Amino acid sequence: MREGTSMDIDTAVGFMRTNHRAVLATNRRDGSVQLTPVAVGVIDDAPVVSSRETAFKTKHLLRDPRASLCVMTDGFYGEWIYVDATCEVVHLPDAMELLVEYFRQVSGEHPDWDEYRAAMTRDQRVILKFTIVKAGPDRHG
Repeated sequence: MREGTSMDIDTAVGFMRTNHRAVLATNRRDGSVQLTPVAVGVIDDAPVVSSRETAFKTKHLLRDPRASLCVMTDGFYGEWIYVDATCEVVHLPDAMELLVEYFRQVSGEHPDWDEYRAAMTRDQRVILKFTIVKAGPDRHG
């Protein structure tokens, strides 16, 4: 990789497969940035986040699909990556099996999947599915 070029997107996705702590940046209507701590997973090589239909981040992304994620290790300090992306909001019922796969990846097996599915419906959960357009950093200073 040449100096000054972006990190390979596959490398960024690989990092997200094992590091789930992230901060999501979305754009408010007035142009300012909203930052939200999230857990990120990867489904079909795309970063995904669980959210609620009524959450501000979801509303922001429905209006303006541009977003950024800064993903770090559980230890906070050390390696990290960021991605700039566009986001598709996947609503229920289409989101249900993605929510199950997301939970398994980020948290492991649930003790009662029927209860989990009922909670996802009750909470009006959605999946935020990101298409990465740029990843970094390509070096640490």
